[in-house]
Amino acid sequence: YCFKCFETFLFTEIKTFVLDDCKKEGEWKILILDNYTTKLLSSCCKMSNIMTEGITVVEDLYKNREPVPDMKAVYFITPSEKSVHALIKDFSGKQTKMYKAAYVYFNDYCSDQLFSEIKASCSRVIKTCKEINISFLPYESQVFTLDAPDAFQCIYSPQRKGDKNATMEMLADGIVTLCATLDENPGWGGGKELFWLRYSVYINSCPNVPTFQGKTQSQLLIIDRGFDAVSTLLHELTFQAMAHDLVPIEKDIYKYQKKGETEFKEATLNEDDELWVKLRHLHIAEVAEYQTVHLSLAEDCMKPFHDSVEKLCKAEQDLAMGVDAQGQKIKDPMRTVLPILLDKNIKSYDKLRIILLYIFNLNGTTEENLSKLIQHGKIEDCDIIKNWNSLGVSIISKSGQQNKPDRKDRAHEETYQLSRWTPFIKDIMEDSIANKLNSSDWSYSSKCCAAWNGSGAVSARQGNKSSLQDDRRNGLKLIVFIIGGVTYSEIRCAYEVTEANKLCEVIIGSTHILTPTRLLDDLKKLNKQTKSEMSLQNEKKNQPLSHIV
Repeated sequence: YCFKCFETFLFTEIKTFVLDDCKKEGEWKILILDNYTTKLLSSCCKMSNIMTEGITVVEDLYKNREPVPDMKAVYFITPSEKSVHALIKDFSGKQTKMYKAAYVYFNDYCSDQLFSEIKASCSRVIKTCKEINISFLPYESQVFTLDAPDAFQCIYSPQRKGDKNATMEMLADGIVTLCATLDENPGWGGGKELFWLRYSVYINSCPNVPTFQGKTQSQLLIIDRGFDAVSTLLHELTFQAMAHDLVPIEKDIYKYQKKGETEFKEATLNEDDELWVKLRHLHIAEVAEYQTVHLSLAEDCMKPFHDSVEKLCKAEQDLAMGVDAQGQKIKDPMRTVLPILLDKNIKSYDKLRIILLYIFNLNGTTEENLSKLIQHGKIEDCDIIKNWNSLGVSIISKSGQQNKPDRKDRAHEETYQLSRWTPFIKDIMEDSIANKLNSSDWSYSSKCCAAWNGSGAVSARQGNKSSLQDDRRNGLKLIVFIIGGVTYSEIRCAYEVTEANKLCEVIIGSTHILTPTRLLDDLKKLNKQTKSEMSLQNEKKNQPLSHIV
């Protein structure tokens, strides 16, 4: 496993089990991809990498293609009904064969029914048909997603209760393929309500994945999104999180204009840009005047900051922390909230964020108080507030309600006044590495292996950088999976905890990446969405092959 990134390792897996498996000296083939496998390959390689493996052209499974009957084709596709039927269509009922032969590789388990359809329709032209079990997408060097944003609705919406079990099983399968790809057989833990998901991971981990050897040098934590509502709503001032919150960035593509030019340029904010990697977790105050794209992005972040976000940040931090920048307790949180709710220049979603942080500060409020807040802020989408109940977060206080979990005292840590809050996930990561997780909160955790005795929590200052990377590559891994979305501030925590510890690498993943706006949009739809056709692991929005560049 390469400490640098998922991408290199994942492409090696695909190269070994797909491209090399059917490779023949001097023979060129056509590669056929569907939407999901296009994303998968795009996340871990460039077109030039594919061309060096005997592939002459990459085609879209769903588009009309010219027959090439004298060439063989490699189909790397999802085992969905749509993709399998498109494969069958290429070879059935045609006078001219689409291709000379087909090598078929599914990224996940293919049902017996679909296998039978393939066998009955086109077995004569299929040279091989295999499953390679990769159901996750690398996002960054220590970050992955299952590319399943619809899982939020399926798991938390009262209207979608019938979809929950199948969705949880799909998530479990994705986590299993991640562990198998990393060759890890982790100990596991999480809240009681998620035991059956972890159990699904446990019973499915080895039998369904032929390549799974399973070192026990890792720990897997599965956490429900409601565990930390505050971190999903705060205006975060580190560069990456701030940019995705305040600037229109789609699929990590930032559009900008150079001074004096009318034409828009595009920049992809990913790990191919070494300067972006250096800057992304810095506080905006530390992002010096770098040239071109990074300076432009910083300026685009600072415009809304000076307009209103600076004012919001102070109020948000006071509510989140329960104390002001001087450490004095906030005795009357309503005095913090009202000026923002009455300000006509503050956007509706920003008012919603401040109302929710106020409620979380009090661990719930009264119906009467909530009505006043909604009235003062002229909030129309009040379902966004009430729907937090579906995530297990109390909005209306109840007698006998549990107190908020204890937090680590970080008063000694240097920070900015407008960035005092630390995501709860960082406490969990640090306690897990030190083997100090509260047994009552993690009562279904599997037993830690002997290596997890807290000795991994050694300062990074004790070794040089290259030796640390070797230690982490061969040592412990903490894999954290958040059901329902992960924020950029939580992603940053994975890197910070890894940097602070000598022997343990933290990998964080989720169904999808969250921004505050995206979460509020999801909450808005939670009770309104009717059951519709969807497929979490198969067909996503159409994405052209040009994304492999």
